Amino acid sequence: MSLLRPAPDAEPVSKTRLRLWLRLLRVTRSVEAELRENLRTEFASTLPRFDVMAALNRHRAGLKMSQLSGVLRVSNGNVTGIIERLVEDGHVIRVPVAGDRRASAVRLTPKGIEEFTRQAEAHESWIDACLSGLDPDETARMTQQLAGLMASHDDKED
Repeated sequence: MSLLRPAPDAEPVSKTRLRLWLRLLRVTRSVEAELRENLRTEFASTLPRFDVMAALNRHRAGLKMSQLSGVLRVSNGNVTGIIERLVEDGHVIRVPVAGDRRASAVRLTPKGIEEFTRQAEAHESWIDACLSGLDPDETARMTQQLAGLMASHDDKED
């Protein structure tokens, strides 16, 4: 048997990668469904709302709507309704942008920071439970491998 040829029953690497992608997608959808349900039942909230609050928590000085949309990689229209409800709930405020009378930025209020912190702690525990089947070494290894894959994919977009 030649060392240069795969065994006749060996699967092409493209099939193995396709299977990996499908499994990643299935796990992601399952975890996401659980997160959505937990946010709905425990906080009367949604995953998109959580994502907006997370972005604003990372950018405490505030973001213009276009910047927020860019951070979340969604359209302005997707974010506008969420921001309106967060403002109504007292979790977000609009602040003027220096040097641009027409523009405003949005940022979390102290009440919004407090609420996001509660939700983020629960979110972390839910993720921990969902991925508890992985031992710490596997988790670290997979995280590193996926970071490398993301970096190579991001390089292709440039």
